[in-house]
Amino acid sequence: MATIDDVARVAGVSVSTVSYTFSGKRPISAETRARVERAVRELDYRPHAGARALASQRTQVLALMAPLRVDVNVGVIMQFVTGVVTRAQSFKHDVLLLTQDDHDGIERVAAGSMVDAVIMMDVEAEDPRLPILRKQRQPAVLIGLPRDATGFSCVDLDFEAAGRSAVAHLAGLGHRQIALIGSPRAVLSRRTTYAARLVRGFTQESARLGLDAVFETCESSHSGAIEAVDQVLAALPGVTAVIVHNEVALPAVLETLRSRGKDVPRDISVVAVCPEDVALGQTQALTAVDLPAHTIGAVAVDMAIGRLTGDQPAETRLLAPVLTTRSSTAPPPR
Repeated sequence: MATIDDVARVAGVSVSTVSYTFSGKRPISAETRARVERAVRELDYRPHAGARALASQRTQVLALMAPLRVDVNVGVIMQFVTGVVTRAQSFKHDVLLLTQDDHDGIERVAAGSMVDAVIMMDVEAEDPRLPILRKQRQPAVLIGLPRDATGFSCVDLDFEAAGRSAVAHLAGLGHRQIALIGSPRAVLSRRTTYAARLVRGFTQESARLGLDAVFETCESSHSGAIEAVDQVLAALPGVTAVIVHNEVALPAVLETLRSRGKDVPRDISVVAVCPEDVALGQTQALTAVDLPAHTIGAVAVDMAIGRLTGDQPAETRLLAPVLTTRSSTAPPPR
């Protein structure tokens, strides 16, 4: 395997001249640069990644913290990951994926200068990882919205607006008794902000419109879906519409409604808050507020690169919800 010394020998220049040709730290004449580039091609030389990083003070690597907790939908998480990785490729960056639910990983990759920037998912209102990120030199982008976002760039779906949009759609059809079947208790207990913001939007819009509304948490399992549906029917026997914000439990929620004699949409309308492919992949295509995971991941990378180049200050960007109407919603039964 060719070395930088071999390139220097073939090009007839010093090793330092080859290094400066790569790094651009000193002006190199066109003739000398051409000789070095010709030697590189002839020897099929590949500069060591560590040397490139040292020369540019960049690693060309982004860290993505996506903890795979027991109460998350791995399929949806991977849509965010795909959005990040695809967009990072366009900037010639690799992505280091951290899936452990701990704090050591942040300090290890940031303090060790392994990455240029950090993108973090599953953000809590008082997230214990944020003080650690604030101490690091690398910029950080949050997919989520903490209580105090000072110093961070943040991007997410506007979940409050998503909750309001779903309620407004159902109220516009004439529904007066609606329910929200939401995230697992653990997600809300640790104050993961996307779940709490959707509940807030649902509650506020229902109150504003004078609707009868109930909210039930739902474990991400078949039994959890059954329990949540039965609790809704017991708390609000006249319910005619349900909003579901739980991708894992969604199929079982639909199945349980049918088993309880609730035809969709003749007896009960259903709106999902989920990625479009999840809404279309059910036994019946669902009216849904799209969770644009790929887009959010791509925007997070744009923000990280913008912070690195100095072109973009820290900012918060919440994407407006888009509700697509399908056959799962209709006016309430008379």
